[in-house]
Amino acid sequence: MVDGVQIGGDAPVVVQSMTNTDTADIGGTTDQVAELAGAGSELVRITVNSEEAAKAVPRIRDRLDRMGLEVPLVGDFHFNGHRLLSDFPACAQALAKYRINPGNVGSGAKRDSQFARMIEIACRYGKAVRIGVNWGSLDKGLVARMMDENARSPEPLDADQMTREVMVVSALESARRARDVGLAEERIVLSCKLSGVQDLIAVYRTLARRCAYALHLGLTEAGMGSKGIVASSAALAVLLQEGIGDTIRISLTPEPGGSRSQEVIVAQELLQSMGIRAFTPMVVACPGCGRTTSSYFQQLAKDVQNHLRRMMPEWKREHPGVESMSVAVMGCVVNGPGESKQANIGISLPGTGESPSAPVYVDGEKVATLKGDDISDQFMRLVDGYVKENY
Repeated sequence: MVDGVQIGGDAPVVVQSMTNTDTADIGGTTDQVAELAGAGSELVRITVNSEEAAKAVPRIRDRLDRMGLEVPLVGDFHFNGHRLLSDFPACAQALAKYRINPGNVGSGAKRDSQFARMIEIACRYGKAVRIGVNWGSLDKGLVARMMDENARSPEPLDADQMTREVMVVSALESARRARDVGLAEERIVLSCKLSGVQDLIAVYRTLARRCAYALHLGLTEAGMGSKGIVASSAALAVLLQEGIGDTIRISLTPEPGGSRSQEVIVAQELLQSMGIRAFTPMVVACPGCGRTTSSYFQQLAKDVQNHLRRMMPEWKREHPGVESMSVAVMGCVVNGPGESKQANIGISLPGTGESPSAPVYVDGEKVATLKGDDISDQFMRLVDGYVKENY
């Protein structure tokens, strides 16, 4: 449980994201958390890397509360988390969960004491902890020890296998230390994030076999645009289909000036496409062909999709269950009527050279034929009416 958000067990897979603002910028960070929460992020991680950032955390939490946004905040700590959590108790209390990378806690004797200090604070305030191992920042001492052991083995693992094994062992040993300090099993989330699809799948399959902790899935350094979306979806879909994963993040490098919330939408669409969760009505739209030389149906599909997302905050409050609704926007008579009949509500636009009329189907029955220059507005009104009558 993370401040009202259930994680693990039979709970739904949770979508999370992370800000890329300077956390010391209280206004900017609050705005981006609000944007991500509005898009559907159920947990939002923020960087806590300095005294200024730690001081800002409780003020950000207070601003969000006054806005009526209860989204839990996760503090992302590296190198100095033990000190920041100790020196700024208001920050430690305002956060719902701490993210600790065991490779960046410290070295030698300091590592264990600094890790334990962070866990003790989590126990004191009843916070959850994600122990997040990243392939780019592995514990050097652990790597050296395991490499030496592997070299002496009669059947040594190759380099890729060793990297995977070190990550799994790092996560499990850190979880054991956290429990020895007093952190309850149900407050521990593990992650082992790599940038390779097959590596990620292999690591999480091993991790799932060896433990019962809640697992956070994400492909690290996934990249920009379609590359990042495809790679993340390819890895996470395999794991989710196997029942592995309790929280997910699609880590996308945003386009310059682009919205951070895209990664939230992709995560939701992945879960919804797989039938795991429903977040917003799905739009079924054809890709277009030589029968649909007009771009009208493409614009209509976009307008409908934007309208559904824009209305969801209101609909979610007033029309529970609407997120499972399906809407079809089709471009011609080949598959248009059939797909429209399968949706809760669908429209089949005329293709090139076809009669300039657009039949609308509701729950499999033709209810109207739209004509004129305002077909888009007419159809949107029918969609709104369907929601009010059925949810």
